[in-house]
Amino acid sequence: MNVLLISPKTPDTFWSFSHILRIVGKRAAFPPLGLLTVAAMLPREWSLRVVDLNVRPLRDADLQWADAVFVSAMIVHEASVREVIARAAAHRKPIVAGGPLFTTGAERFPEATSCVIGEAENVIDALVEDLARGTLQPRYESAERADVSKTPLPRWDLINVNHYVTLSVQASRGCPFDCEFCDITAVYGRVPRVKPPEQMIAELEAVLATGWRGGVFVVDDNFIGNRVKTKALLRALIEWRAARRINLRFTTEASINLVDDPELLDLMVQAGFATVFVGIESPQAESLNECRKVQNTKRDLVAAVRTIQNAGMEVMGGFIVGFDSDTPRIFEQQKRFIQEAGVATAMVGMLTALPGTRLFTRLTKEGRIVRHTTGDNLDATPNFIPTLNLSLLTDGYRRLIRELYAPRAYYQRALNFLRQYTPAKRQSLPSIDDLSALLRTMWVLGVVRRGRRSFWLFLCRAWLSHRRAFAQAVELAIRGHHFRMVAGTI
Repeated sequence: MNVLLISPKTPDTFWSFSHILRIVGKRAAFPPLGLLTVAAMLPREWSLRVVDLNVRPLRDADLQWADAVFVSAMIVHEASVREVIARAAAHRKPIVAGGPLFTTGAERFPEATSCVIGEAENVIDALVEDLARGTLQPRYESAERADVSKTPLPRWDLINVNHYVTLSVQASRGCPFDCEFCDITAVYGRVPRVKPPEQMIAELEAVLATGWRGGVFVVDDNFIGNRVKTKALLRALIEWRAARRINLRFTTEASINLVDDPELLDLMVQAGFATVFVGIESPQAESLNECRKVQNTKRDLVAAVRTIQNAGMEVMGGFIVGFDSDTPRIFEQQKRFIQEAGVATAMVGMLTALPGTRLFTRLTKEGRIVRHTTGDNLDATPNFIPTLNLSLLTDGYRRLIRELYAPRAYYQRALNFLRQYTPAKRQSLPSIDDLSALLRTMWVLGVVRRGRRSFWLFLCRAWLSHRRAFAQAVELAIRGHHFRMVAGTI
């Protein structure tokens, strides 16, 4: 059987990193890890083909070749997914759809032949059998959480890894916290399921076998959800890196209570974690209490960010405006916090009521949901009726984003980070690709784009005062270019 696995096009948003691709010579930011993992669950005798629409277009020849089409998507991919489904349906191909878009909204896609609700591991055998017999069911769902220790290695052989900025692995699913706006616990539960160290080492060996030596994104929604098991994994990673003499740099997502465990923080740095995304959400205590972000309350959040930076990791921060508790002062409060803490990569989004969350349930009962969410964290209009005046909220949000990513403010914030940052002792020598990216960065940001003077001042200050972190400074400049470009679109 010929199965075509399609990863939809990601729109121009924070996480697309689309504006850095030409600078670093890549076609997409991240590979379709979910699809590659599902591919590994399919019979080895089947012929598989992956088309990532962020890398190349879908051709009629692809659809003519296929006996079935699989598509996996997040909510932000809806527009692209509808185009894919329409084209597959026009070729009369059975369509199997999965991922968060369909887990919480399958009823909105009657054109799909089958929808996989939640995780695939526990339903894949039945799906494969039905597909082979031509008796696909409309819905596949398991009440049991998947045993991630049995999840197979992703099929890296189905893509060209050199098309991507970063490769991805997954160490765990689930989060012990229950933030009102987050759909992770609805999809993956509150008891984190962690892969054993030997399994993660095998996954990283598979990544290395592709020839990859760049960054690796550990895509867990909360890498430290089970701290005991995470420490065991980190110790194994430290030993593996030393034995293999490999210097992979990792990025992941974690909760702010990471700072409460100095041993855990130190182990992450020793294991090669260079960047961590933290959901800070708001400097306003009332908003944190409102959404039950308990791990962020009763602490100095600026000091917490600096603790992580001092340890040797950059903090990417997630921030939200639009809570019921927010006042018109929230925009200035957010800006002041982000600048002071030196969170160079500040992903500020409008509060969104995602289907399946407690927030969505509450606002539905209150009659405040007005439309489906786009899943785009740059959508300036909330999908519910806010307590703040709508014009004040949307105008304030747009102004905040543009002010944060104006060249002078951004580079000053990046310097604030570099002053707090303690880079890892082991630094890889720059590769030919790194040097090429530096030259392209100097051309684009130092010659072509506005903010040239701020760029050169930043680069000079980084070289003179933070030479050990100069590679990090260049990376920050490139990222800032992307955010500045998307800020201009909202």
